[in-house]
Amino acid sequence: MVDISRRLLFALTLGAALVPGAAQAQTVDFSAMALDATPDRVARIQKAAEAEGILIVYGSAPMEDMSTIFSAFEAKYHIKVRYWRAGPQEVIRRAETEYRAGRYEADIVQANGPTMEALRRENLFQKVLSKAQDDLLPQAVPDHHEWVGERLNIVIGAYNTKSVPAASVPATYEDFSDPSWKGKLAVEATDYDWFATVVSAMGEQKGIATFREIASKNGLSVRKGHTLLTALVAAGEVPVSLNVFTYKVDQLVKEGAPIAPLLIPPAVGRVNGIAAMRRPSHPNAALLYYEFMLTDAQHILMARDFTPTNQRVQALPAGLVLQFVDSAKLLDEGDKWTKLWKEITSLRPAN
Repeated sequence: MVDISRRLLFALTLGAALVPGAAQAQTVDFSAMALDATPDRVARIQKAAEAEGILIVYGSAPMEDMSTIFSAFEAKYHIKVRYWRAGPQEVIRRAETEYRAGRYEADIVQANGPTMEALRRENLFQKVLSKAQDDLLPQAVPDHHEWVGERLNIVIGAYNTKSVPAASVPATYEDFSDPSWKGKLAVEATDYDWFATVVSAMGEQKGIATFREIASKNGLSVRKGHTLLTALVAAGEVPVSLNVFTYKVDQLVKEGAPIAPLLIPPAVGRVNGIAAMRRPSHPNAALLYYEFMLTDAQHILMARDFTPTNQRVQALPAGLVLQFVDSAKLLDEGDKWTKLWKEITSLRPAN
């Protein structure tokens, strides 16, 4: 089983567990395997994957959300999963640094769309074809097939039901400029892609002006981490957050926490992706896990209140006004939106 108590973090000494030079020897063969989308690929690579015995994943998802998936994969295929978790920028830096140094340790990367797109442009990912991709949301399958979406993080707001009466919850972002919301609003520190998607849907000029007005009149408490921010709303420390993941709200509601979703359109759909590295240390295990994430793991994601991208497993919620993050565009315009987001979240109301 996956050692959850140690949180599956592997140290820099991992190299001792790898087979030196294995990645270099199998690059051409791995490309051929990855592009072979015939339905029996899993059966053909399973024995070799189990012989490799290890899978190395780099990602940014919390361990509590990945451990169930890793445990199920281990139980089915008897392959140990080693997970290195860090923030998106740290994942990018480590993966790029290792490749430049000729160290091919990671097999799989799982992260948000802009992170995946940044690594793809550095030519770190192998194009993979799979019949399972036919069942995914169209927005989850970029034409290049070098990474695909395995889950959809839907970003919504949330409020503490003990602090905020349901009848007073605004229906538009403009309503948050009312003085009654002063000191009650929080946002996640790094969510420039959510911000860009929301204000673009509102009309860029109008949207930016609206958020500037909210921040300058009522202030925005800035917290880092969606999981932390959702927990703070549930605890009552933060009355309202404008941007949290819906699955975390759903999990806390099921646990009886005093938290409720705040659904101001548009909700933002952020595709989280999976990719096989171009030169993985464990090529068969990498492809086996890739297929697992698009099939068996989709049911696990649904059970944990994620939104799977496999539409045969679960369709998108009916009636949800959803705007998808354009990962490629956001990567190109990242500096602009990051600067704007930092500027707006630093505004403070006059005393």
